[in-house]
Amino acid sequence: MQKSSLHKTKHFFALAIKLFIVIGCGYFMYTKLTQNNQLSFSDFSLNSAKTNLFSIKNIILLLLLSFLNWFFEITKWKTLVSSCQKINFKTAAIQSLASLTVSLMTPNRIGEYGAKAIYFDKSMRKKVLVLNLIGNLFQLLTTLLFGAIGIIFILFNFDVNLPIHSTILAIVFSFLLIILAWLLYKKGHTFKGHSLKSLMNFISKIPNSTSIKTGVYSIIRYLVFTHQFYFLLLIFHVDISYSDALFSIFSMYFLASIIPMLSLFDVILKGSIAIWVFSFSNCSEISILSVVLIMWVFNFALPSIAGSYFVLTFNIENLITSKK
Repeated sequence: MQKSSLHKTKHFFALAIKLFIVIGCGYFMYTKLTQNNQLSFSDFSLNSAKTNLFSIKNIILLLLLSFLNWFFEITKWKTLVSSCQKINFKTAAIQSLASLTVSLMTPNRIGEYGAKAIYFDKSMRKKVLVLNLIGNLFQLLTTLLFGAIGIIFILFNFDVNLPIHSTILAIVFSFLLIILAWLLYKKGHTFKGHSLKSLMNFISKIPNSTSIKTGVYSIIRYLVFTHQFYFLLLIFHVDISYSDALFSIFSMYFLASIIPMLSLFDVILKGSIAIWVFSFSNCSEISILSVVLIMWVFNFALPSIAGSYFVLTFNIENLITSKK
């Protein structure tokens, strides 16, 4: 009788956690779509109707680009994990989409790390955390490299006034972070029993072929969603050349990636940055905000709905049992 009661308690606790994640995610997505202070729903609807945004052709192409975006993200994750434990594409997709749903309510999508780790045995979880970090670092490095090109283009082709004191402070702060990382590496300081040196040793053991594939998938994925952004600019009839648009998009993602932000407010952050970046090309604010919102819907909101199903079907009771 006691075992039956304990089982029911575990089942209720597991269900409560799942429902909290899914309902919370759904609520925040709803508020983001209907209570956006930057772009009212009526303005967005009017602008969308004028540009025939929701035509069958446009929707199919947008869905295709979003599918490709997540296809390469899932393939990247499958490639990284397979260096330690073989998984198939379906498993990688479940882990990636479920972790996206969980991560939307956490700062800088930090919840993604724990969400992916719980799919693996306890002995594998530390490795999985590091592998996920590597995958994100490859994507961040891609964003920074392309973004640096975009920033240089804007600085040389537009009249950009940057506060000299803030610029110097940012450069000094960056150098201090690099020096701090180097000192931690040399001194072998640990965090929860793991040092930066041990992390670098783990990374060095990853096969070169895996690292190369991860880098290639990161670049392809980046080019897919940047061109999806450009396609939306065309839909909304934004008057901007291909080169100016692409470099502006690079710069926008660069600036957005270096500012910590709760993922659910990502659309607000990118909207503010996009308005500033595209203002140099005299682009319509409403059109730019509409593009940013659609990008968020197709690449975060819709995939997270699919991820909600995998969150609800995840057997969290095994995780509770394994902690004992």
